[in-house]
Amino acid sequence: MTTFLDAARLEPGPAETARFRPAVHFTARDTWLNDPNGLVFHDGLYHLFFQTNPYGNVWGNMSWGHATSRDLLHWTEHPVAIACDETEDIFSGSVVVDHGNTSGFGTADAPPLVAIYTSAYKATAEYSGTQAQSLAYSIDGGMTWHKYGGNPVLSRNSPHFRDPKVFRYQGEDGAWWIMAAVEAQHQRVVFYRSRDLKSWEFLSGFGPANADQGEWECPDLFPLAVDGDPDNLKWVLIVNVNPGAVAGGSGGQYFVGQFDGVRFIPDPGSLAAPDGVSALDSIKAAAALQQCLWLDWGRDCYASVSFTNVPDGRRIIIGWMNNWDYANQLPTSPWRSSMTLAREVRLTAAHGPARLVQQPVLAGHSANEEQPAFKALMHVDSFDLQDSSFQLPDAEPRNAQVIEAEVLPGNARRIEFRLFADTGGSEGTVLRFDPDSSRLVLDRRRSGDTRFHGKFASAESAPLVLEDGVLKLQIVVDHCSVEVFAQGGSVVLTDLVFPGAQARENWLSAAGGHATILKLTVSALS
Repeated sequence: MTTFLDAARLEPGPAETARFRPAVHFTARDTWLNDPNGLVFHDGLYHLFFQTNPYGNVWGNMSWGHATSRDLLHWTEHPVAIACDETEDIFSGSVVVDHGNTSGFGTADAPPLVAIYTSAYKATAEYSGTQAQSLAYSIDGGMTWHKYGGNPVLSRNSPHFRDPKVFRYQGEDGAWWIMAAVEAQHQRVVFYRSRDLKSWEFLSGFGPANADQGEWECPDLFPLAVDGDPDNLKWVLIVNVNPGAVAGGSGGQYFVGQFDGVRFIPDPGSLAAPDGVSALDSIKAAAALQQCLWLDWGRDCYASVSFTNVPDGRRIIIGWMNNWDYANQLPTSPWRSSMTLAREVRLTAAHGPARLVQQPVLAGHSANEEQPAFKALMHVDSFDLQDSSFQLPDAEPRNAQVIEAEVLPGNARRIEFRLFADTGGSEGTVLRFDPDSSRLVLDRRRSGDTRFHGKFASAESAPLVLEDGVLKLQIVVDHCSVEVFAQGGSVVLTDLVFPGAQARENWLSAAGGHATILKLTVSALS
C-alpha cells in the first residue's frame, strides 16, 4: 500500500558520515529534524517531540518525531508520533499533561497528554493556505496519538499563525490554559486562554520589539524566581527570530518582565531599542542587536523551548542546533541536524537587572538519579602560561569532552583554546578571549569542512565581563559541535563544526604575556 509519505520519499544521500554523529546530542536515526516540539516530563520520562521529515534528510513532509530519555543525554527514538497527510503538515507546538482531564480526552484517574500543534493546511484542505492550531491526544503515555475530530480549534485565517506553547496558569478567576503563539511575519506574540483546550479566547499581543527584522517563531513563556527568591518572581518570554539574529540567520532572544494572566509587560531593561531600528541603517541595527538579550550568541541554537511538568519547578530548555542559513546543506547523511544539550535556566540579578543563566544538564539531574558515564581524563593544579601552549587530551571517537577551566588572564593579550586541531596546526576551531575588547570569540573558519555553504565559515563573539578578574569556562565538545558556557552560563555560544578525520588535538594557550590557569579539568562523556 503506497502512503502519502511514501510518495514524497526523497532519494537517499551518500553513505553516512558516521564520525560526525554526536555522542550525547540527539539526532534522528536516518532523517531530517528541526524544531523541538512538545517537550514534556511524564511518568519518569522526558519526551522530546521534534519536527521531522520521516522520509528524507532535508526539510519537508513536516511531522512530529519522538524520542524519550531518563537523563536528557541518552535518547531512544520511537516511531513518528503525529504524521502529515494529504491535507496538512504538522508544524511546531507543545504538549501538556491534562491533569484535570479538562479536554475530556482521558479520565480523572488517567489524564491524557494533549498536543497543541500548528496545522499548515495544503491546497486540498478546507482551510487551504492558512495555519491554525489543532489538537492530538495520547492515553498511553505519549506513545500513540489521535488527532481531534474538531480540528482546528483556533484559527485567525492567517497564513503565518503558528507555534503554540501552552501552559497552566492560576489566576484570580481560576485556572486557565494559556497559549502563546506567533503571527510570524508581524513579529508579534499573541496570547489566548481556554478552560478545555478546545475553545480559545484572545487576550493580548506583544511586539514587535528588539530583534524584529525577521519572522518571529517558537515562543515560550514561563515564571522564574530571581536568585531563587519565591517573593521575587519574574516571567521570561522567549521569542526565536529568523533571520536577524545577532550572529546572523536564526537565533533566540528573550525578554524579562511580568505576566498578569492577560498580557506580558517587559521590564524596561529588556528593551534594547524601544522605537525600533531601520534595517537599512546597518551600523545602528548591529549595535541594537548587541543590546538585545540572547539565549545564545553562536550561530547554531534556534527554536529553544522548555519542558512542561518537570519536577521541583526546574526549567529546562532544548534548542535545535542548526541555522536556517545552511540547514539543508550540512555535510551529514543519512541523518541531518541535532539538538543542543538540555540546559537548565535560572534568573539572577547578581550583576544588575535579572538575566538568564544556563547550565548544561550533564550529571546528577537524571530522572532516575542515575549518573551518566563520566571518565576523568585530566586534572591539573594551578600553573602558569607565558606565551606558550598546553596540550589537552585528544578528542575520542565515541565520547564527547567536557573541559572546565578558570583562567586569570594576567597581562596576556589572548587566551585561546584550539579544538579539533590537526598536527600541523592548519586546522582547528578556536575559542578565544580578548581582554582588550572583553569579548569571547568562537571561530570556526578553519574548522575542517566549511565549504558546503558560503555562510558557514564564521566567527561569533559575545561581550563578557570577568568575575574578580577570572575567566570561567565550561566547554562541551562533541563530534560536530562546540557549546560554550562562560561565567557560570551567563554567556553561551554554540556552533556546529565538521573537523577533518585526523583533527583530534586540543590545546590551551596564552599569547602576548603571562596567564595563570587556576583550574583545568577534562572529562569524557559518553
